[in-house]
Amino acid sequence: MKTRRLGRIFRPNGRTLIVAMEHTVIFGPGKGLERPGETIAQVIAGGADAIMTSFGIASHFARELVSVGLILRSDGAATKLGQDVPAPVWFGVEEALRLGADALCISAYPGDHKEQATFENLAAVARQAQTWGLAVQAEMVPGGMGSGPDFRTAENVALAARVGIELGADWVKVPYTPNFEQVTGVCFKPVVIMGGAQRGSEFEFLSELKAAMNSGAAGGTIGRNIFESDNPRAMTAAIAAIIHNDASVEEAMAILRRK
Repeated sequence: MKTRRLGRIFRPNGRTLIVAMEHTVIFGPGKGLERPGETIAQVIAGGADAIMTSFGIASHFARELVSVGLILRSDGAATKLGQDVPAPVWFGVEEALRLGADALCISAYPGDHKEQATFENLAAVARQAQTWGLAVQAEMVPGGMGSGPDFRTAENVALAARVGIELGADWVKVPYTPNFEQVTGVCFKPVVIMGGAQRGSEFEFLSELKAAMNSGAAGGTIGRNIFESDNPRAMTAAIAAIIHNDASVEEAMAILRRK
């Protein structure tokens, strides 16, 4: 059963473009997420393979999501108005199965004060998911979500990625870092890059993605750089061209300009 679910997320080439759309839980309904149904339609039309989102969006927009893989965000975080919280897990295998989701996503933070708590969360979710044939994406961020480039070295990202796999993830989502081949080279499961905050330009982000793919990445789980774009459909298509068609950055930029 897990093989079938992974097949709804990863194409036969072993690559995937996952669009992340759970940010409202933390940041509120910003650009691109005010009307989720419209954004879902745009990114699917652009070539998204799967969507990772919240329980509320997954529940309400089930019909719109039927043609792509579905990944439910398992863990939670404080809103931008609240104070930091330990490491809550809000939704698990039961909720994912009821939604018809193919996978769960859960974060863990090596080197952060939440390291052990998030490792325990990941191991527990992976163990339960394995029992029921659900896949797991582990979002592995060394130093936590607030860490900077000095902490997100290739060595630290490689450690984080490998820990996620060792604790049961079917693939890992990690920050991109120079020398990314040091990360992919030690992982026996797929590695995708996280998008993070929107870059200064589309060219900058597409160049980073291309470098990751050239270093062995299996794709990306990308949110703000897609849904905050002026044209989410075109940005999705440009990213999909790099991931699935080995397009150059210049060819991807041409897709952006055409749509």
